[in-house]
Amino acid sequence: MSNTRWAWVEVDLDAIRHNIAHIRSVVAPAAVWAVVKADGYGHGAVAVARAAMDAGAEGLCVALVREGLELRQAGIDAPILLLTEQPPETAGHIVQHRLTPTVYTRGFVDAIVAENATGLPVHLKIDTGMQRVGVHPHAAAAMAESIAERAPAVRLAGVYTHLAVADAPTDEFTAKQLKRFDDALSHIEESQGRVPLVHIANSAGALAHPDSRRSMVRIGIAMYGISPGHGVDDLCADLRPALELRARVSYVKMARAGSRISYGRIHRFERDTNVATIPIGYADGVVRRLSTTGGEVLIGGRRCPIVGRVTMDQLMVDCGDAEVSAGDDVVMIGAQDGPDGVQRIRAEDWADRLDTIGYEIVCGLSARLARVPRRSIDG
Repeated sequence: MSNTRWAWVEVDLDAIRHNIAHIRSVVAPAAVWAVVKADGYGHGAVAVARAAMDAGAEGLCVALVREGLELRQAGIDAPILLLTEQPPETAGHIVQHRLTPTVYTRGFVDAIVAENATGLPVHLKIDTGMQRVGVHPHAAAAMAESIAERAPAVRLAGVYTHLAVADAPTDEFTAKQLKRFDDALSHIEESQGRVPLVHIANSAGALAHPDSRRSMVRIGIAMYGISPGHGVDDLCADLRPALELRARVSYVKMARAGSRISYGRIHRFERDTNVATIPIGYADGVVRRLSTTGGEVLIGGRRCPIVGRVTMDQLMVDCGDAEVSAGDDVVMIGAQDGPDGVQRIRAEDWADRLDTIGYEIVCGLSARLARVPRRSIDG
């Protein structure tokens, strides 16, 4: 717990290790690279990266040069793949700190070469249907040839793509993407020879599509114990959630029947009830509308609904007749023992309430919340 406020995030690094070990067993002999962009999906990139490497991950993936530099400055020497091309002015940092750039345009390759790179590994990304970034499959072989022409400054170390609907196992589009990728890869290898690293699978692909498990897989959300989507929930049963969002009650009062609460006074109490204030709000990542979509917290192992609009720094919950005091433990995301056994609120539960995905929930938890490592009870 942070000693400066009664709201914080706990990160179970043993759960990270467990999840990596489990996924390695599922995808073997493919290598696992851990995706730690966005501050490790809100879990803390450096600590998560170290735990993942401890558990056998062979490389790391980030979105930004700054994220890669943070890992290097923490003493992490593992391969670090940048998942998209970066602004050309960052090329010097990429070369200096031995980051592995993704490339798909000649201009960005030229920017890397101009920084006096020597043998820098690059990964060529092919757009097989996501239509976000990447070279067109028909142009992939020519792009690979362009990389070869710039040797020895750079070398083609990997070729990959990204799946758009891997979390929907019955969707036929994944098979179309695999076919487009394999056709493009065959043309690349006809002229360049075997590519050392070939990768397609994200978390959902690694779990649900064996054909996408090539020489390595990129594991993001599953490493954190969160399902990539309801279509693959059954494949996530052995994963452990790594994050808990916790707080303490800061104030308790009796709200009288007929009174209203918070901005807009949208919630009216139907009976006298105990109301607890929790010192956490939308500036911390608790979405403002969670109170109107069924959001709950756990206090004393009981589910207490959020009432009234979530404010920037605080929210209120209806505790009914339960005795609650300032300082009592509150679980926003995570598990808590109670009179009816262990109760749990998952990031996926928030996501369902808010019509979004678990990724957005954990990535949205702000830097105002201290990240505190903890060990599993059975770890």
